[in-house]
Amino acid sequence: MTTLSLRLPDDLLREVDVSADELHIPRAAYVRKALEQMNAAVYAQRRRTRLMEASLKVRGESMRVNAEFDGIEDAPNA
Repeated sequence: MTTLSLRLPDDLLREVDVSADELHIPRAAYVRKALEQMNAAVYAQRRRTRLMEASLKVRGESMRVNAEFDGIEDAPNA
């Protein structure tokens, strides 16, 4: 396990300590859990963004295919 050193504003550290005490866990465990949750949120946002981009590409292609079918749907020899 790697050690990380960081500087926090005093009021943020007090909030961390109060919350960690309420949960009966060490400060380091509280901070690790917070980082894990933030990483999960960032991963979920990246995934949503990728899915939205893929959806937009598929939608565009689908609209082109639908337009082609519209053009031949009423054609007498189609």
